[in-house]
Amino acid sequence: MILRALLLLTAALTLTACANTQAPLASADKPTWAFQNSDLPADPAFRFGQLDNGLRFIIRRNATPAGTAQVRMNLDTGSLDERETERGFAHFVEHMSFNGSTNVPEGEMIKLLERNGLSFGADTNAQTSFEQTLYMLDLPKNDPELLETALMLMRETASELSFDPEAVKRERGVVLSELRDGQGWQRTNLEDQLAFFYPKARYPKRLPIGTVEALNAATAETLKAFWAREYVPSKTTMIVVGDFDPDVVEQAIRTRFENWLPRPETPRPDQGKVLFKQKSEVDIHLDPSLSERVTASRHGPWLDEPDTIANRRRNLLRQIGYGVINRRFQRMTRTVNPPFRGAGFGTSEVFKIGRTTNLIVDTTDGGWQRGFAAAAGVYARAMAGGFTQTEINEQLANIRTGLENAAAGADTRTHGALVGAALALIRDDTVPTTPESGLTRFNRFAGTITPNTVMAALREEAVPLKSPLIRWQGRTAPKEGAEALGQTWEKATRAKAPAGEIPNPAPFTYTDFGPPGTVVSDTTEPLFGIRTIRFANNVRLNLKRTALAKDRVDVRLNLDGGELLDTRENPLATEMTGMLARGGLGKHSEDDLQTLLAGRSVAMGLGVGGDTFESSITSTPRDLELQLQLYTAMLTDPGYRPEGETVYRQNIANFFARLRSSPGAALGNAIGGILSGNDPRFTLQPQADYAALSYARLRDAIANRLASGALEIAIVGDIDEAAAIAAVAQTFGALPSREADFRPYTAERQRPFTPQRGLTVVRHTGEVNQAIIRYVWPTRDDSDPEEAMALALLTEVAQIEVLDTVREKLGKAYSPGASGSLSRVWTGYGTFAVSASVDVADIADTRAALDETMRALAATPVDADIIQRARAPMLERIDNALKSNSGWMNLAERTQTQTDRLIRAKTARARLERLTAADLQTMAKRYLGPEKSVQILVLPEGDEAPVR
Repeated sequence: MILRALLLLTAALTLTACANTQAPLASADKPTWAFQNSDLPADPAFRFGQLDNGLRFIIRRNATPAGTAQVRMNLDTGSLDERETERGFAHFVEHMSFNGSTNVPEGEMIKLLERNGLSFGADTNAQTSFEQTLYMLDLPKNDPELLETALMLMRETASELSFDPEAVKRERGVVLSELRDGQGWQRTNLEDQLAFFYPKARYPKRLPIGTVEALNAATAETLKAFWAREYVPSKTTMIVVGDFDPDVVEQAIRTRFENWLPRPETPRPDQGKVLFKQKSEVDIHLDPSLSERVTASRHGPWLDEPDTIANRRRNLLRQIGYGVINRRFQRMTRTVNPPFRGAGFGTSEVFKIGRTTNLIVDTTDGGWQRGFAAAAGVYARAMAGGFTQTEINEQLANIRTGLENAAAGADTRTHGALVGAALALIRDDTVPTTPESGLTRFNRFAGTITPNTVMAALREEAVPLKSPLIRWQGRTAPKEGAEALGQTWEKATRAKAPAGEIPNPAPFTYTDFGPPGTVVSDTTEPLFGIRTIRFANNVRLNLKRTALAKDRVDVRLNLDGGELLDTRENPLATEMTGMLARGGLGKHSEDDLQTLLAGRSVAMGLGVGGDTFESSITSTPRDLELQLQLYTAMLTDPGYRPEGETVYRQNIANFFARLRSSPGAALGNAIGGILSGNDPRFTLQPQADYAALSYARLRDAIANRLASGALEIAIVGDIDEAAAIAAVAQTFGALPSREADFRPYTAERQRPFTPQRGLTVVRHTGEVNQAIIRYVWPTRDDSDPEEAMALALLTEVAQIEVLDTVREKLGKAYSPGASGSLSRVWTGYGTFAVSASVDVADIADTRAALDETMRALAATPVDADIIQRARAPMLERIDNALKSNSGWMNLAERTQTQTDRLIRAKTARARLERLTAADLQTMAKRYLGPEKSVQILVLPEGDEAPVR
């Protein structure tokens, strides 16, 4: 129901935003909208308004994706508005919005939405943060009645919640379970960090999740009092972005909300102070799961800089300055023996009470001193010696390209992007401007940007890190002692070593792969109009031109092999594939490529996806040829440079240090071995085996596939088909002949499911009250579309049933659920699972509820209303699947080699509609008997396991 917002203070340094037109000033002191006091022109495609009661609204007509909409209600209230006895109330009230109101009985709101095609969680959600509460509905169709329903539910939340005492009691368990699930080393680390840096600020004591004491003390009356005090029209903004007539939307908002009586706003309690003179203090925080990090910080006053043309220019200069310094850090991590794993420099607001400049350095265990000194030296030299024009130009190229891409695709921005612009306006006073105007302003200003102007703007904002606060976190305390932290900083920042010139790499050399390939087959398949091409060297190309995202082109590669190259004898053969790009190309390192390709919408990488190696990128028409050149170079001349191996080994060390640090981590790392009967291909191997991996071993495993494996390329989006074909002909089509077909790998596709049934216990080292229950059943593969659809619908039904029993009735878990996976890769293999994260004390009750729920699915036909609630969102997803390039790509990527995908997509709706309760009961009987499941219980280390 909520995404808990724990504040991450990072710099938001952007040049442009987006959103709307003029409205009359509310008063000279406090305008209704930020753009009324700015010289930035607002995007006229938005409509802004305000009702007499103070409620504001933002409306934007948008058809990406067509026939859909997003509805948001933003309340300017959050955990900072809570009194000491109300900690967690803003979040608790948000939960209660789904638990009954004047016109919607308890338990009916979610059901009503599900019947209309909205999935709980995916389309129906809410968030509580320090300053806002946001209610979110994603409408799968632009039906005026559905819009009315959505606005009705928002109004019920705003002014009609009932706060039934029994509902409060049940929901308290859900809220407490969410608090419990969030506990652990990460939460403890955050709390220590905030307490050290901001001892006199209010927000470290107002994390949105609240406290156990306050939540247990909450009553229907106290929650209702908080809601009545904070939920007032003048703190509320309605946002509707989608495929609706704005006049219709505005009238619907007015009709639904105009009679909401206004009430005075209650001032927010004092937010405390950021201590600008706080310095020279050290904090050391230890936890076995924490990788080593050192942070140097200083605070300064909040800078009141309204969103104007001048301030956007100032922030652009700062963005460049931070970017140059962080690029220097990045360059240092790409050496064979880097001084640190990563480092970052930035400044962020602390609400409106201060700002903080941070230098954060991540090091290997025991390497803090070398890494901290190196990063401190980079910072000191940059602030003293400035930047080069070459460094500035690289940052400018990337910024320019981002703005050009935004302007070119302005007409097909998604609902989410436009809702984001609206929220930025009401939360941060960021004036919504058109992407085109942002690009125009940038082009006018870019020529005046110099190293000196960048440094001057950076120094205005960045607080000098003189005698900084230093925080150290890690697994064991620094053996050099706390005093060594400050000494290391002072010594490194006094050093006068030269910054050193950054050489310009050689020009990109991968532009000629030989004579262009010849097309030997060019047809268009009849179901979806996807053009299918085959070159003489057997490279396949699938094309689909769309107008869904202007100036955007999606490219996807599928190369024969993938996980099927892993064997019992060599289960980690393809493990390092994801690090291939970190080794660069034969003629260019990864770092050189970043400089060479600055300002170009291209990327390089390869992953392992079942029976293929995969790579996906969203580019632009003007960069499509370069992207294909880069991909072709990756296959024909990977660099395998040792710096990539260094990064991999650093990551492995941290991974194993956190192996069982939480119930989720312990389960995720153990379940592959449990379900496969410890087949090495699916079981976590010893750390030493991962540490021994190298690019040489990876090359031995995948070189043949890179050179000869069957290859299918899909290109979807705003394309010129002739130009795309020509670009592929000059790159992949020019390569030597490849295998004509993807290999069958018949023997390799066998994946075992453990014969063991009953209870398996996994241990974790996290919080002592945390546990996970998971039941897993073997099912089947994806080859039968009828059974596959029946199992998919059964999964949705089980999701509803488990939420109803474990969450809503018992109040034992925050996010219990069901999931299913039928494999296209592993012959005969599939799973069905239900799970819940619970308190150790609630294991028995939760297991009993899960047992009863799953037995009922096989014993009795599913209720017709539950089937409708499960099926309606699935039907809407089918109807909306091809309203995005990603949806088309799911069809186009294997059009020539998996033609059944197209037939199944075409007939999916009819197949889903004809499923009955009897069909679902048949599937439940066939696969989900209690005796057929593997039952996994994740318990704290040392906790007594139940008998069954």
